[in-house]
Amino acid sequence: MKKTSDYIKISLVIEKYLRFIPIFFFMMKKEDLLKTEIEHIDIKTFDSGPIVDAYSKMAFQAKNLARASYIFEKMTEDKDCSIILCLAGSIFSAGLKKVVYDMVKNNMVDAIVSTGALIVDQEFFEALGFKHYQGTPFIDDEMLRQHEVDRIYDTYIDEDELRVCDMTIAEIADSLEPGPYSSREFIVAMGKYLEKKGAKTKDSIVLEAYKKGIPIFVPAFSDCSAGFGLVYHQNERGNKPKVSIDSAKDFLELTKIKIASKDTGLFMIGGGVPKNFAQDVPVAADVLGKEVNMHKYAVQITVADERDGALSGSTLKEAHSWGKVESGSEQMVYSEATIALPLIASYAYHKGGWKKRRENRFNDLLK
Repeated sequence: MKKTSDYIKISLVIEKYLRFIPIFFFMMKKEDLLKTEIEHIDIKTFDSGPIVDAYSKMAFQAKNLARASYIFEKMTEDKDCSIILCLAGSIFSAGLKKVVYDMVKNNMVDAIVSTGALIVDQEFFEALGFKHYQGTPFIDDEMLRQHEVDRIYDTYIDEDELRVCDMTIAEIADSLEPGPYSSREFIVAMGKYLEKKGAKTKDSIVLEAYKKGIPIFVPAFSDCSAGFGLVYHQNERGNKPKVSIDSAKDFLELTKIKIASKDTGLFMIGGGVPKNFAQDVPVAADVLGKEVNMHKYAVQITVADERDGALSGSTLKEAHSWGKVESGSEQMVYSEATIALPLIASYAYHKGGWKKRRENRFNDLLK
């Protein structure tokens, strides 16, 4: 009984002091919140080979991660394989942007399928000179709202800077001939904008992909800052012709890449629309009367599971039943991306199979 009584006293003391936490937070200034920048991890500075090889002798997700590393390395060494990188989740704001930039820069990727938030709100946003900041989830979100600071779990973004990103998208839309564009075509225009105006970072994925002719698809393009910019553009145009996004054209263009490739490999971070969009192209090719192989290789990093039938957790083995992914060189890795992606990408980078890969420059194919 004495122990129970002590616990009650302690909890009452804690509750008393917790009342003052919101007051402390409201005393904070915006500059206090946006102080410590996120630093992007650099896979070139470390070789994950020894730890990956050690993982291969273990069990559970360590062994799965090792096998995924070997499969991705195999993709980079296969001269007939076009590699499609699928991206979901707020991984660039978390510090993984440079990983993907180095994959683009070093010819480890031939096409990207992504969420809009990653390409526009986070990647293009940083190319405009803005930053993401370390924060905490244990904070008063009303105070953040009043300071116009947006929170992604434990990272912060300046909402005022995001509005600049929105309006830059509107500016790009205004500069284009009115009509429907695939998201890929619009992102090419974003790359041209950065080349002309000068990106404020040395490691912009949008700019580097533009230079290397690597297509970036965002099937749900309006679900991000691009959407706000296009809403503004279309509203300002009134009854005049305006720019719009044609998602069916996205699907056709990625299918053309599949048809032009002898084999393809998927490297998927997260799931959702990018995963499904990329997995579907063998079926789309079949609909067009073109005989193509299923995706020869596939790796997915996810924290979702398959029990509710949701896409992010649906296994690559399941995808085989749909005629999307071959069996044998596929691997699920149930891990959070900031832990798994640097290890897998570093392994393939330091093995060096990418050095013999040709540039496919699929943007040229799709002109």
